[in-house]
Amino acid sequence: MLSDELKSKIQAAYRSSLKAKGHNARSGQRQMIASIARTLGNVSPDSEGNRLGEKHVAVIEAGTGTGKTLSYCLAAIPIAKARGKTLVISTATVALQEQILHKELPDLLKHTDYQFKYTLAKGRGRYLCLNHLESHLDDEAQATDDMFAGLFEQHLQPGDINTALYKEMDDAIKAGTWDGDKDNWSGIVREQDWGRLKTDHQQCTNRNCANFSACPFYKARAEIEVADVIVANHDLVLADLSLGGGAILTAPNDTIYVFDEGHHLPDKAINHFRHELRLQQSILWLRQLEKNLLNLKQELTDDVSVTGQLLFKIPQMIQTIVNFIQYAQQGLAPFINNLTDLENNELHRFEFGIIPEELRQLSYSLQTSYQKLYAAIESIHDECKKVKQNEGMGVNSETAEVWLPILGVVLGRLEQAKSLWLLYSSADDQNFPPNARWLTLTGQGMEQDIELGGSPILAAHTLRMQLWDKCYGAIVTSATLTALNQFHRFNMRSGVPKDSEYLRVISPFDFRENAVLTVPKLAHEPNNADMHTQEIVKYLNDEVDLEGASLVLFSSRKQMEAVAEAVDSKLKDIMLIQGEQSKRIILESHKESIDKDKGSLLLGLASFAEGVDLPGKYLTHVVIAKIPFSVPDDPVDATLAEWIQKRGGNPFMEISIPDASLKLVQATGRLLRSEKDTGKICILDKRLITKRYGKNLIDSLPPYSLALEPH
Repeated sequence: MLSDELKSKIQAAYRSSLKAKGHNARSGQRQMIASIARTLGNVSPDSEGNRLGEKHVAVIEAGTGTGKTLSYCLAAIPIAKARGKTLVISTATVALQEQILHKELPDLLKHTDYQFKYTLAKGRGRYLCLNHLESHLDDEAQATDDMFAGLFEQHLQPGDINTALYKEMDDAIKAGTWDGDKDNWSGIVREQDWGRLKTDHQQCTNRNCANFSACPFYKARAEIEVADVIVANHDLVLADLSLGGGAILTAPNDTIYVFDEGHHLPDKAINHFRHELRLQQSILWLRQLEKNLLNLKQELTDDVSVTGQLLFKIPQMIQTIVNFIQYAQQGLAPFINNLTDLENNELHRFEFGIIPEELRQLSYSLQTSYQKLYAAIESIHDECKKVKQNEGMGVNSETAEVWLPILGVVLGRLEQAKSLWLLYSSADDQNFPPNARWLTLTGQGMEQDIELGGSPILAAHTLRMQLWDKCYGAIVTSATLTALNQFHRFNMRSGVPKDSEYLRVISPFDFRENAVLTVPKLAHEPNNADMHTQEIVKYLNDEVDLEGASLVLFSSRKQMEAVAEAVDSKLKDIMLIQGEQSKRIILESHKESIDKDKGSLLLGLASFAEGVDLPGKYLTHVVIAKIPFSVPDDPVDATLAEWIQKRGGNPFMEISIPDASLKLVQATGRLLRSEKDTGKICILDKRLITKRYGKNLIDSLPPYSLALEPH
């Protein structure tokens, strides 16, 4: 239970914050603060501070305009400090991160008596590796890197190295005008240029690195260690959890998590544990590894060492793996021969994720063989570390310096291969959803290759084991956590504990007064693509205000481009199309046109249906081309549908309709971004009127004023 002192502290901070902003108290905001305080306050720690019990998670859908960011900051920060825990606030988008870092947290410190330290956590990939920078400024080191190029994703050609940029970065680091954070670099950095400067946990040699004391990543890590509040993103949290927790962020049992934009978390988790691997490419890479390890063998000293013993064994380990891969290629040939539409990347998906027993056995042999090779390389890697600490034998210090990062790359590549073969070799537990498994043919001619893929179809079990069971407490919040007015969809995908607290906080907006939702009379359903496209064109020509701000959302790029081509020239003059420029530039151009009292017509796809914030005059008309049903062409989605059907369910009703419901809520939510916004929404899909499920979809939307024409 919360102490009276903590309750008073939170209440006083809320009053102060409202007064400073000139806002009135909101019922929904008070509900949210109380729910979070109740959930976290009721967590009982043992004598060592570890959580007891399971009622430590709250799932809160907070409608647009609730003020959810302030709510969870007000409630969670003082409770985390009182419990001696770190608060990790995780988001899905950079825009929300920046809002929290540059507005919400500074405002709390300014307007309340809260005292806390906060910082932003990023993965290693956002920070410069000083070793890599030095290597690209050193001709001799560049030659060494070129010798090992076959172990990396691509071979560096002369002229590929942007020496001028790297020299500028080196000067800035030495002058102290740049901290090595990519996001703080004043100029533009191409991805291929930055890719050669970043590192990962496998390549990083930590305290064995000569540049450790000046390392930009570890300097940032030092701030994390003393912070009370850490702002991160879902990918970084998942990466930390996959390493056991506490490798990048604080340990889960010492952490209270807030997952804002939490509806993204399950899909992010699935992508994190999705693996793909090309067979012939693997063979070529292993041969390159064997060749390069011969170079290391020649550099050994006369001392007897673990390194020397292992290097003599590795060629046979590699040959064993190559043999198994070749057996797999032969066994998979019949599946490849059955593929007919190679130009469109046709794939073969194994029904229910079940692969032939022979392939499963081969996968087990490959997984164990890769594990042996990984262990051998890891031992050599550790031996090189010992040399740096003056404890190893058989490798001189200069050789160890060169090989440590190279072996880190090798370990990372082997880890990926192990994960894929483990996923293929594991027999799925009948008590849990199966894994999706598939193969496809890539490349042409001599470059042709078989690519195997595998992924969990739901992240629930993984999230339960790695996150919910381990953390001290967690809050999941978003404006869209329910589908069809229920939390079932999110629960199935996220695996949150059954005893979690659930709350729906209604938006303070007056939807009925401020927005009209229309479904005009249409002659054709979207499955008649050509005729439906013509009807969209006619609606836009007739209804779009040439001096207003409109957004048209499509589920298909092909249809979006067809509409853009067919509309009247007067609309083309004010039209901005997703993909022609960056999203940021398109939105800035849109706002600039509206500010100049000119009209603007935005055409966008799914990424414009979420996270686009165009308040007031910047958006008064939203057009949704059709119900955003997902096409289950992805092997993960198809296997999920198959599993539901096998259990007696209806994939359309259990997956397609709830998914479409959530996407419609997000898409229509682009219109009203503040309590004073007004406008209209039009959905050009007659199925909302003619199909039984249409009423369920409309009922799941906010209570807009309806103008539905009979069909």
